[in-house]
Amino acid sequence: MTNLALTTFDWVPDLPRGYVRDLRVRWALEEAGLPYTVNSVPFQDRDEGHFSSQPFGQVPWLTDGDMRIFESGAILLHLAERSEKLMPSDSSSRSEVIQWIFAALNSVEMASLPWSLYKFSDDTTDTPGRKHIDNFLNARLKHMETVLTEREWLVDSFSVADILMADVLRLVDRFDGLAEFPACRDYVARATARPAFKKAYNDQIVHFAAAD
Repeated sequence: MTNLALTTFDWVPDLPRGYVRDLRVRWALEEAGLPYTVNSVPFQDRDEGHFSSQPFGQVPWLTDGDMRIFESGAILLHLAERSEKLMPSDSSSRSEVIQWIFAALNSVEMASLPWSLYKFSDDTTDTPGRKHIDNFLNARLKHMETVLTEREWLVDSFSVADILMADVLRLVDRFDGLAEFPACRDYVARATARPAFKKAYNDQIVHFAAAD
């Protein structure tokens, strides 16, 4: 088995701690029981080497032998190919997991991320654009509420799709955005009660705090 190395920032401000996307990768690695190491790059003064590994100057990326993979969704899909704890082996269930991976990233996070950025900035300005974002997220959450009312996990058992979807919804929940969506809120609670999430979360917090 090749060595897996996760690269994240050496430090971030307090506000995003616990939500930096290396957490998704840590969580998946812990669920799968895959050994890995963690490397750091400077949050400030991102150099040419950083951009050669992540062309947008972001984190995380994963090194797997000679491969470097960036974007959290792509990394998680790569890891899921290595463990049935993250994605089942039968083709029908695999297809279900993959479609929910893309749903989390494209249908739900597309609505939740701009909404969350307003919340992070404490911008409460009542504008048509802001109302559109609120309505966009609300529509997506209504659909997810219908789905999650009927099932424990997105597919038959916990998978990498749940890591992504729960992490997307977790950021909404941070700002009480799931108050009117109890099934979504309970889903996030189930996912984040898992030991692998707790370890991933605590490890990220300790990692960034060590550089304070």
